[in-house]
Amino acid sequence: MTDSALRELADDPSSRKRFFKMLGGAGAVSAATVFLAACGGDDDDDEAAKPTPDASGVQDNNNNSDLKVLNYALTLEFLEADFYDKVIASGLVKDPKVASIAKKFGQTEQEHVDALTATIKKLGGKPVEAPKTKFQPTLDKGLMAVLETAATVENLGAAAYLGQAGNIKSKEVLAAALAIHSVEARHAAALNTLVGRGFGDGKGGLEGSLPDGAFAKPMDEKAVLAAVKPFLA
Repeated sequence: MTDSALRELADDPSSRKRFFKMLGGAGAVSAATVFLAACGGDDDDDEAAKPTPDASGVQDNNNNSDLKVLNYALTLEFLEADFYDKVIASGLVKDPKVASIAKKFGQTEQEHVDALTATIKKLGGKPVEAPKTKFQPTLDKGLMAVLETAATVENLGAAAYLGQAGNIKSKEVLAAALAIHSVEARHAAALNTLVGRGFGDGKGGLEGSLPDGAFAKPMDEKAVLAAVKPFLA
């Protein structure tokens, strides 16, 4: 679909420049470049002016809508980044390969936090504060419980981003969200396999390396927040 948000972003050099600016950071730009390469086109064109609100204030309304989604996503990324930090600090992970995965995933979630924070600020919004968490009960159950929780949380993150895709107005923000969604889903697949869930269909999309059926199931904000409530202080 040439008129889709993703195709517009791929074909419109000015949009790509804005997208890179919003994400900020060399790492984020590199990741975005790889993502956009799949859509085709290059980005060696002049920068465009920032979008301005029209007389009806549509741009402002769109920004407000997207800021809500971004702050919601940021809250979840804070949760994931903190979880990995606490897992690594606990010393529960003894296997060097598993520890390396945990550290890498934790770094990735922190990059998501940084990119979302920068995007919110560049849209003129105020990033939410990191929530207070309580992961100790999970850590007390041992390594397998921790890894299973990590898999479920990553599945949850992927479902949460998918659930918000239709609410995003800006094609740049949509592309950023989908780029993160893909990473969350791959994290989930790796962790599900690690804990033995393999490639069986998962109940409700939160367990197992494959979704239920041919299409992943999104989760709305209410369901996601209910699922993460046990981890919030």
